[in-house]
Amino acid sequence: MRLYPGKIPAIAEDIIHRLRQEGDLEVGNLHEARLDVEAVLKEYLSMDRELTERAKDLMERRGLPYGHFARIKRTLCEERNFAIGDEAVPYLANQLVEVFMRSPNIDEVFADDVSLRKKLQALLRKHMQLEEELDQEVRRRIKNLEEGTSAWDIEYQRIMAEVKRKHKLE
Repeated sequence: MRLYPGKIPAIAEDIIHRLRQEGDLEVGNLHEARLDVEAVLKEYLSMDRELTERAKDLMERRGLPYGHFARIKRTLCEERNFAIGDEAVPYLANQLVEVFMRSPNIDEVFADDVSLRKKLQALLRKHMQLEEELDQEVRRRIKNLEEGTSAWDIEYQRIMAEVKRKHKLE
């Protein structure tokens, strides 16, 4: 699952709207509350980019092949108590609950932490599963190539970029 920068405003809008609609939050300043949610999501992306770059730098300095990238990045994430992959959704839900509890733009939180986290995780998963749908669309378009070949890799990246532009994700 992946969080796309282009979808952050829509995700923030959906989160605030749903939680207000279901009576979980009372929001004082709607616009600022959305910006609080956006800030959490943008900070997550920023930290992910920073750790990705640090992992690449470490690999380069140590002369390691690209196959070590995931392990190095995961180690860096663990050092910072930062979650990636499947752990990202619960991590983001926890971050959002903390923001709701401290934000001056949220007047009242009526839901308990557990149910709030469950709702947030469901909303985040709904928006973040887009990557899987994009992957399926790309694979349908390049089914004539053999997966694992360099031609397949190049075409996959090219078509993925087209699909992302089409869906306004970049």
